[in-house]
Amino acid sequence: MTELIDRWRAAARAAGAGDDRALTAAGAALLARWGEPHRRYHTTHHLRAVLDLVDRHADLADRPERVALAAWTHDAVYDPRAAGDANEQASAELAGVLLSGLGVPAATVAEVRRLVLLTAGHAVTPGDRDGALLCDADLAVLATPPEIYDGYAAAIRAEYAHVPEPDFRTGRAKVLDGLLALPALFRLPPLADRWEAPARANLRRELATLRRR
Repeated sequence: MTELIDRWRAAARAAGAGDDRALTAAGAALLARWGEPHRRYHTTHHLRAVLDLVDRHADLADRPERVALAAWTHDAVYDPRAAGDANEQASAELAGVLLSGLGVPAATVAEVRRLVLLTAGHAVTPGDRDGALLCDADLAVLATPPEIYDGYAAAIRAEYAHVPEPDFRTGRAKVLDGLLALPALFRLPPLADRWEAPARANLRRELATLRRR
């Protein structure tokens, strides 16, 4: 996990944070959250996947360090029993407290909070390059090959093991319908050109499976 902590410190320093010891402690606390035992998909594997995409396509963002900090905090609070966007709201609140405590300027803290909240519905306004990169990276799993996508779907089901099967099918179908209703799942042309069609195919395939059962 040392490499991840180094990446956290680099992003936080680029955003204006100081005190290296405090940065390390904050990164370790975040990783502990991402490693909570009830998580099956929203784990450090997902965190790393999002960070890798943000880093790989940093040239598509206006302030990639802010996008990276939002990636670190966007699922820092994750309770499968929470309703609506409670997890995103709590994660944004945590980001605000954490980054403010590290000396990150208020305007940057507010922007990171805004970016985190975008991941609740993945609705990004035109011209919001930072929001587009974060949301595109967060949803990238939807465009993976079918066998990887099926592993993702199974991990989501495992996180909601407390939900009876009929209720899960109904709720999951609502989520998938909501994603398919978006005008576009991905916004940044280099990513959308490759990912949009396979992602929609995966979503429709899972939806058909849910409705056959």
